[in-house]
Amino acid sequence: MSKFPLWKYLLILIAVVAGFIYTIPNFYGEVPAVQISSLRSSLVITPETISDIESELKLSGIAATGQVFDGKTLKLKFTNTDIQLKARDAIQQVLGDNYVVALNLISASPDWLSSINAGPMFLGLDLRGGVHFLLEVDMDAAVKKTLDKKVGDIKRDLRSSQIRYGSIDVNNGSILIQLRDSATATQVLAQLNKDFPKINAVIDGTTNVRVNITSDEMEVIKEAAVKQNILTLHNRINELGVAEPIVQQQGPDRIVVELPGVQDTARAKDILGRTATLEVRMVDDDRDAMNQAMGGNVPAGDQLLDEVNGNSTVSKILVRNDVELTGDNINDAQAGFDENGSPSVNISLDSTGAAIFKQVTADNIGKRMAMVLVDHGTSQVVTAPVIRAQIGGGQVQISGAMSVQDANDVSLLLRSGSLAAPMNIIEERTVGPSLGQENINKGFHSVLWGFLAIAIFMCIYYRVFGVISIISLSVNLLLLISILSMLQATLTLPGIAAIALALGMAIDSNVLINERIREELRAGQKPHAAIESGYAHAWATILDSNITTLIAGLALLAFGSGPVKGFAVVHCLGILTSMFSAVMVSRGITGFLYANRRINKLPI
Repeated sequence: MSKFPLWKYLLILIAVVAGFIYTIPNFYGEVPAVQISSLRSSLVITPETISDIESELKLSGIAATGQVFDGKTLKLKFTNTDIQLKARDAIQQVLGDNYVVALNLISASPDWLSSINAGPMFLGLDLRGGVHFLLEVDMDAAVKKTLDKKVGDIKRDLRSSQIRYGSIDVNNGSILIQLRDSATATQVLAQLNKDFPKINAVIDGTTNVRVNITSDEMEVIKEAAVKQNILTLHNRINELGVAEPIVQQQGPDRIVVELPGVQDTARAKDILGRTATLEVRMVDDDRDAMNQAMGGNVPAGDQLLDEVNGNSTVSKILVRNDVELTGDNINDAQAGFDENGSPSVNISLDSTGAAIFKQVTADNIGKRMAMVLVDHGTSQVVTAPVIRAQIGGGQVQISGAMSVQDANDVSLLLRSGSLAAPMNIIEERTVGPSLGQENINKGFHSVLWGFLAIAIFMCIYYRVFGVISIISLSVNLLLLISILSMLQATLTLPGIAAIALALGMAIDSNVLINERIREELRAGQKPHAAIESGYAHAWATILDSNITTLIAGLALLAFGSGPVKGFAVVHCLGILTSMFSAVMVSRGITGFLYANRRINKLPI
């Protein structure tokens, strides 16, 4: 039996020490924390900011038990949730509205472990508790919103080309342009084909042009709506301060959202479900049209909306259906105050939005422009100022009868992006922390008792070599948990099941090795030669069996989603760690015990 090389012993030692260090944070549990992050990339958390927070907490008689700062986000630890809530209020008061101050749960591991990025695995919804939503995207609304936006683009294009038209409306899933004669219709058709090559415009009758949406483009619109809603939900959840959320598509028009550890479920539900977006429209100030609308007969092309006045009274205002600008052109939105000290939302437009806004204000000097906030399918005019001059630069301020909280929520929604279409919550499930802890206990016991059963059997059946197998199995479990912790993986119940399965599969390799050694002994080999041959001959079988199992795991990883993918990740990592522990660690221990000894009989 050849000696085990020193470098392999060093490799095993390094792996075990690193595995131990990165595993122990999982045993410290979690503590309530307050997470502080900036709303703007230009506004960072400085040492002065941290000092102000510490001073305010000291004045309020609140003591933090620790802090974690990664350069962008500051997390302060507290002993219980009551102190956490008091700290959140105090910090929000000293920082104002430029920072997100959110409740969170973080690891209670010592700061020295956090300094080397040794943190625990994140726990999934079924283990940590939290809220689960299944949202359904309103695809009809997504198509209509796209058509409405296209109507505005066509109107601006025809006006810039000085082509007169009668009306442009969405009709039966397409856009109908009414014109005065066939010559104009031919001219409009050529203009649209030149400026909008992706649309399908045809002559409808003799004096109309109809813009149709092809089936392929319809599918693109629907797919884009789901993707945009997923991106928007991600942005909103990040602003809420939720760690390791799950936002993923399920089917063609549904989105699953899981928020582990979220404490304010009511606000999370409200923020996720709201469809707030901004629309800029022109006001119809014709008195006869207004009287007609108030009598119940709203003129074609107009909409009668509510306008909230400064004294919180509601009046009616008549606005055009034409949307000049939407929230899609918003780069940033921040809560602030106007010149009268009232809460406002300050909006920064992108280059396209700034150009459109500049052109609209130049063409409508002396007229009123309505800032319409669309939320939960309801449109409401926030403010309708008179355009005094052309406005360039892309900076817009909206103010009205809104509270500071309203301004903060509206700016958050506009800043994180508007939903491409409304969503309905068709399933809501809340998992309490106590149920999550019960799942953790059951999962832990299943792994523990499974491990003990394997250990007892191996020690009885293979004696000393069974003990060696259990030691290598323990190293395998240590390495698997440490790698999951290094990767900051999210552990769920299927993940715990994969850990239990990994233990059963890992011991198979040791069984193959032990049985091969016994076969060599029965064939008349000396103990040292039997050990050498046993490990050498078993390796090919171990490699083949693990590769085939790994292929199945990679297939689950590639084509699965949600819990299936989580199971596959742990399963694949468990295969890799089992090959290292079953062969390298087991062989190292065997070499340490028997390489330098004269033996006549192996205890196997």
